[in-house]
Amino acid sequence: MLARKSIIPEEFGLPGLVSRMPRKPVFRDRVNKARFIAKNGSCNLAHKNIREQGRFLQDVFTTLVDLKWRFTLVIFTTTFVSSWLLFAMSWWLVAFAHGDLDPESQNARNGTYCVTDVKSFTSAFLFSIEVQVTIGFGGRMITEQCPAAITVLIMQNIVGLIINAVMLGCIFMKTAQSNRRAETLIFSRHAVIAVRNNRLCFMIRIGDLRKSMIIGATIRLQVVRKTTTPEGEVIPIHQIDVQTESAVASNNLFLLAPLIICHVIDKNSPMYDLSAMELQCSDLEVIAILEGVVETTGITTQARTSYVSEEIQWGHRFVPIVTEEEGVYSVDYSKFGNTVKVKQSPPPTPLSLLFKTPYVLGCHSSM
Repeated sequence: MLARKSIIPEEFGLPGLVSRMPRKPVFRDRVNKARFIAKNGSCNLAHKNIREQGRFLQDVFTTLVDLKWRFTLVIFTTTFVSSWLLFAMSWWLVAFAHGDLDPESQNARNGTYCVTDVKSFTSAFLFSIEVQVTIGFGGRMITEQCPAAITVLIMQNIVGLIINAVMLGCIFMKTAQSNRRAETLIFSRHAVIAVRNNRLCFMIRIGDLRKSMIIGATIRLQVVRKTTTPEGEVIPIHQIDVQTESAVASNNLFLLAPLIICHVIDKNSPMYDLSAMELQCSDLEVIAILEGVVETTGITTQARTSYVSEEIQWGHRFVPIVTEEEGVYSVDYSKFGNTVKVKQSPPPTPLSLLFKTPYVLGCHSSM
């Protein structure tokens, strides 16, 4: 079949015109940066290639407390059962050496036993449990015929007390850990940047859900980002402390009601050289650390969270949540993290002369 030839030159046809049209650049999203601290306060850090594993065994108690519950319960059960079996074997050997297990022996015929009614390993195991946990049913008892049995009794009592002290202390410390109290210390989901008292401020909201107080509560903010020194050294996790102020103008917080913590973005702030667009595209992470002493237990507790660039809202402020109702102050926690856009947008921040690290002006790059 013959094809029909067009009288219009090919370069002026529709395919040719489309091929010469400037194409819209294709963008790809910015790769999400791994955050240093998770929202729940856990450290997002993996330790690899640790050669000196024996250092963990030099502090066994802390290692047991740091283990997960399932491993702790397995070690707890295994330790007690192993000690019962070990001393059950000792009691069985004492009875065997004395001839208590042989009914035809002279001691058995005379009724002079080391331990009465220990005639098998099962009965020796039951007697070991009775001795270590001080049950004492009364059917089996030690006599004065064997000094070896008295020695085993003393050793099992000492070992049993040590095991009880370590294992029960470990269980108690795990249930009374300070991070349990931190579960009721809450942070706002997002941070905001807005003008407050004629100053550009970075703000977060903190609160305590319990009525028991946190004594001597303090708040710290750290900015974590990747920087490069003038010598060319790349610091992947550069931590910078920033100044904070609360409604009481003191770092010693009276956390009776939710508070808004402010960081003034001035010339000394590591966020001074970031505009709204640069902030959204930077690998900035702000870590908030709240510390204090629990009023009821006297244990120091710490709550942590972090805010990456996507969780910082520019030109927003927190809505009020404390109201007075019938002579009582009421806190509406359903609005704890709610924000509202302010009418007056934050002024453009000038470039800081403190940090010379260049920032990417856009979140996208062409393919």
